[in-house]
Amino acid sequence: MKVKLSPSLMCMDMMNVQEQMKVLNRADYLHVDIIDWHYVRNMCLAPVFMQQLAKITDVPMDAHLMVDNTDTDLVKLCLDSGAGCVSMDPYVIQPRAFRLIDQVKNAGKLAGMYINPAAPLDIIFPYIHLLDIITFMTVDPGYAGQRFVEESLDKMTLAKRLKEEKGYTYEIQVDGSCNKGTYKKLYDAGAEVFVLGGSGLFGNDPDLAKAWDIMERDIIEQIG
Repeated sequence: MKVKLSPSLMCMDMMNVQEQMKVLNRADYLHVDIIDWHYVRNMCLAPVFMQQLAKITDVPMDAHLMVDNTDTDLVKLCLDSGAGCVSMDPYVIQPRAFRLIDQVKNAGKLAGMYINPAAPLDIIFPYIHLLDIITFMTVDPGYAGQRFVEESLDKMTLAKRLKEEKGYTYEIQVDGSCNKGTYKKLYDAGAEVFVLGGSGLFGNDPDLAKAWDIMERDIIEQIG
């Protein structure tokens, strides 16, 4: 597999978490959306969910903080709950970006930022060299099943070029509409990690093991 796989757990069957984790433990990351209703009009998972999940998985969990007040206490709660990566919005954390990045990295975890479709890449230029993961949103945040925003591809290509030219070590991750219709264009733009939701994984088949096999087949057909 040429890319890493990160299932979006907001799309999993919450009534069958333990059974579904038998399949999802094949992943490279687990994508955990933490949404507070204020950042976007939705609510989702929480650090306590990661704390429970850590009992049945060793896969690194990426806490994607879609909240309007990312502070050191919330980041600590995520880290203490088992997050292997904390991904933050550069606009929300701007007054304390270096402090929060240091907090995550000093805990031995991965520091990430996510770039919403309308946000420019240069918002993270002051500390891009410190990042472990940059997530490019190809849908507006907060809801599964939205349309693919093609304009995000140019920013991914720029991030890929900067990584090659400057020797940066971050992974380029894409979140939103990762599916059979977009795998190739995302990979060609520089994607190294696919966040897989309803259209790419969970909606492929009611049997999650079969859905996973379909997803892998589709990716291999598209990018090898």
